[in-house]
Amino acid sequence: MDDRRIDEASRGIRRPGIRPRPSLWRRLDMSARRGFPFTSTAILLLLLAAPLGLDAQAALQGAVALACVFFWSLYRPASMPPLAVFLLGVLADLLSDAPLGVAVLTLLLMHGIAMRSRRHLARQGFLTVWLVFATLALTAGLLQWLLTAALTFRLLPPGPGLFIGILAAGLYPLLAVPLIRAHQTLAEPDHA
Repeated sequence: MDDRRIDEASRGIRRPGIRPRPSLWRRLDMSARRGFPFTSTAILLLLLAAPLGLDAQAALQGAVALACVFFWSLYRPASMPPLAVFLLGVLADLLSDAPLGVAVLTLLLMHGIAMRSRRHLARQGFLTVWLVFATLALTAGLLQWLLTAALTFRLLPPGPGLFIGILAAGLYPLLAVPLIRAHQTLAEPDHA
């Protein structure tokens, strides 16, 4: 009987019955795992807002936000709900010199597209995901340029928008390595 229960538990089969409440440490651990994608992205945005003296630091901030929101929305959607994406967009807007709402709308659209294509895209290889992200990042960069031009009532050169998209596409593989490792650790803490 015990072997059957162990086998059922390993396959995720739950039997009705009374289960003990998780301990305080277990609940804290679960909350930290759920909040990691939002918190780590917010910390990266804050770090990139510091006066680091990097060229195109604002574009780097936008590129990192796009890449992180796409990745976490694709692989851990429960940890990156629309409210969290909205708050990250507000944070990115407040830390940049773009009009309010530009990053919010762009990140929410990126999140929505990642969520809609999640079932198909999450099963694909890295190269396919990267190419899809690169296309979306270029589109998002152009959308940011268009929204900024419309909200400031000025015709702006499209170069900065394209640069954000190209930078995001180029940074995605570099960011994906630690993000994949974090995702695996969050999913299976015993095998980390």
